[in-house]
Amino acid sequence: METKYLPFDIRLWQSAVGMFLRSNNRKKDGKDHRYFSIVENHRLASSKTVQRTVLYLGEINDQQQAAWRKTLSVFDEEQQEYANLSLFPDDREIPADAVDSLQVKVSGLELRRPRVFGSCGLGCELWRQLGLDEFWGSRLGGWREEVAWEKVLQLLVVNRRLDPGSEFRVHRQWYLSTAMDALLGTDFAVAEKDRLYRCLDRVLEHKQELFLWLRQKWADLFQADFEILLYDLTSTYFEGAMEENPKAKYGHSRDKRTDCLQVVIALVITPDGFPLAYEVMDGNTSDRTTLRGFLEQIEKTYGKAKRMWVMDRGIPSEEILQEMRDPAREIFYLVGTPKGKIQQCEKKWLDLPWQKVREWVEVKLFEQDGELYVSLL
Repeated sequence: METKYLPFDIRLWQSAVGMFLRSNNRKKDGKDHRYFSIVENHRLASSKTVQRTVLYLGEINDQQQAAWRKTLSVFDEEQQEYANLSLFPDDREIPADAVDSLQVKVSGLELRRPRVFGSCGLGCELWRQLGLDEFWGSRLGGWREEVAWEKVLQLLVVNRRLDPGSEFRVHRQWYLSTAMDALLGTDFAVAEKDRLYRCLDRVLEHKQELFLWLRQKWADLFQADFEILLYDLTSTYFEGAMEENPKAKYGHSRDKRTDCLQVVIALVITPDGFPLAYEVMDGNTSDRTTLRGFLEQIEKTYGKAKRMWVMDRGIPSEEILQEMRDPAREIFYLVGTPKGKIQQCEKKWLDLPWQKVREWVEVKLFEQDGELYVSLL
C-alpha cells in the first residue's frame, strides 16, 4: 500500500493516537445496554497516564457502529513496522469488514500556514445577513477591476470587526493569517495596499443610503429600538502636516495633544450600540455648535418622532435646549445639570425623599420651570 504524507501537525496525530472508544455495560429493564464515550490519554510529568472523556456518545446500535469503523495504520520507525490504531472499543477486536487503512509516515507530518477561519466566517455571514453583499454589489459592482470592490470592502469590514488595524497592516500581516481568501473566493490581489487605500473613497458617497439600509436591517434582525439616542463627540489627531486635509486643524484635544492637528468626530448611536449617523468635522469645532445640525439631520432622515437624546452637559447650549423644549418638536433630552443650577436648588433637593424605581436604584425627582431633574443614588 502506498504511504501517504499528510500536512498535519504531529501534535494532532499524537492527540488522535491517544483517543479510543470506551464502552460501559448497563442492565436496564432486564436488557443489556452498551454506552460509548471517546476517551483521551494524557501522560503527566510523573509518567503516570490519566484519561479524560472527550465526548459522550451514548448508546450506539449496530448500524451506528459502522460509522466508527475507521482504521489508521501508522509506520513506527523504531520498530520498522506498521501498527494499527483504531476508534474501536478497547475490549473488542477490529471487525473484518473495517475500511482500508491509511498509512502515515509520522516523521513527515507538519503544519503549514495555519489560518483563522471560524471568526472570519462569522464576520462574512453577518455581512450576508445584513444584506451588504446586495447593497454594495449594486453600488460598487459597476467598476471594472481585477477584484470586485465589494469584496475589498468586505475584507476591511471583517478586519475592523475582529482585529482593527490600518490598511497597511491588513495588507502586510492580517490577511495572510486568515482564510479570507477562501471565504471571498479571491487571491492576494484583494489585499493590495493601494486597493485598500482607495476603497473607502468609493464608499463615502453612499453613506446616507447605507444608514437607511442598516436601520431597517437592525430593526428586522435585532428588534433595535430607535427612541433613545446617545450623542457624543471625540477627536483624533495626526502626526503629519496633513496639507491635503482641510478639516485637520488645531483645537481642544481629548488626547492632550494640542501640538497636533486633529479632526472632530460626532456620533449618534442607540443604547444597543447601533450607529444612526456620524460626521467628521473641522478639528477646531466647538462641541456646543454641533447638536443643532444633528437634530435636523436625524429628523430629515428618519422623520419626526418622540425621541430621547442623551448627552454630556458640555454639548448642548441653553439656546439649543430651549429649542428642544418646544412642544411642537416633541424632543426629550437627558443631560447633566450645571453645578450652578444644582446649587440654586440644593436645599429643596436635599429635603426630597428617595424613591426606589428598581432594585439597587433610587432617585429624587425635582421639577422646576418645566424641567424634571433626576438625582440618582
